[in-house]
Amino acid sequence: MSIDLETAARVAALARIRVEDEALPALADEFNAILGFIEQLSEVDVDGVDPMTSVTPMRLKRREDVVTDGQMPERVLSNAPDAREGFFAVPKVVE
Repeated sequence: MSIDLETAARVAALARIRVEDEALPALADEFNAILGFIEQLSEVDVDGVDPMTSVTPMRLKRREDVVTDGQMPERVLSNAPDAREGFFAVPKVVE
């Protein structure tokens, strides 16, 4: 697949990126380079390879999922510009 100037301009517009007309050929070349690399990846034989999240085997530390108040509400609210009755006070945005 090859990206032409019209497609590069359309992708830039969809991404809400302003690209000058003289920069479109370079952008199309970059897209084509990316697509070429993706095509190279499709040539790799991955049959029998398990998906992984890291190249080294590891397990994440886990803790029990318990809902608490954090045991420090006064310290948390001390950072608030306006706190009332144990809660953050914010200006009204809907009238």
